[in-house]
Amino acid sequence: MKIISIQNNIGVPKYKQIIITVEKGIEEGKLIKGDKLPSINKVCLEFSLSRDTVLLAYDELKKRGIIYAIPGKGYYIKSVEVTIKQRIFLLFDELNIFKEDLYNSFLENIGTNVQVDIFFHHFNAPVFQKLINDSNGNYTKYIIMPTNLTQAATVIKTLPVNDVYILDQTNPELKSFPAVYQNFVKDIYDGLLKGKSRLDKYEKMIMIFPGFREPLGMRIGFENFCKDFAFDYEIITEFKNREISKGEVYIIPSDRDLVRVIEKSKLQNLNLGSDFGVISYNETPLKKVVENGITTISTNFEAMGRILAQMILKGTKEQIENKSALNVRNSL
Repeated sequence: MKIISIQNNIGVPKYKQIIITVEKGIEEGKLIKGDKLPSINKVCLEFSLSRDTVLLAYDELKKRGIIYAIPGKGYYIKSVEVTIKQRIFLLFDELNIFKEDLYNSFLENIGTNVQVDIFFHHFNAPVFQKLINDSNGNYTKYIIMPTNLTQAATVIKTLPVNDVYILDQTNPELKSFPAVYQNFVKDIYDGLLKGKSRLDKYEKMIMIFPGFREPLGMRIGFENFCKDFAFDYEIITEFKNREISKGEVYIIPSDRDLVRVIEKSKLQNLNLGSDFGVISYNETPLKKVVENGITTISTNFEAMGRILAQMILKGTKEQIENKSALNVRNSL
């Protein structure tokens, strides 16, 4: 049974003809799961093709999950689902409510005939490296949240350079890759600047910055703002066992710390928004109603997912800074 056929002068690249004939063989039932494809050398000799041409076709089929390779033995049919045109490897740092908004927005906008496999590294460098190593060569696109992991760029650069997209955080080592990202230094600074008339009423600004998961840019933007406008400020790594003083305003990246601050204020019988203030980072629906509203500095995660999907579908290679805003509510 002839599996692969090539025609000259029909205006279709020969590597694509190989892909099309394999897909057609599956659709017609001539190829089933586990069947072996002709070797690269055999296809090269039969149709006078370069090895690179055949390898390009087989690699594309592999990335889409249609075939797999056994070293030293050859290529075999892995799946008969040929409608999937793209398989996307999506590596998040963690899943929370705002990252879920990003993920759902991406799925809604990426279209049909796309399979998205999501993984999480939980800020663990060895897990980050293993997930990327294990995925290498098995997907058509790779979307990576590198966060602030050391050596992340070195690991990412082992992936096919034209198939990688950076999400949420980037850095100078990753400037060659397309990205949709937050500018944390600018976002914190601009958000505080927008709220300055309210911040002027407070005596001291305090950022709770554990520094493990939080982007360093948040701290830099906060420090720059406080220095530029001569605000008395403090940066602490944890809130535990601290008393809230009247006239303080807390800048809180972590929702866990937000809960601790609110709980402590109730024990001290302090009124949020008058005795002390709070600005939380990252918008969630709950923050619109908790304590009559928590002020937030936040990027638009739905927009981030939509922009990334459009970039992939259009094949554009850009570095796009996602917009951020200050949402003023009762807590400030």
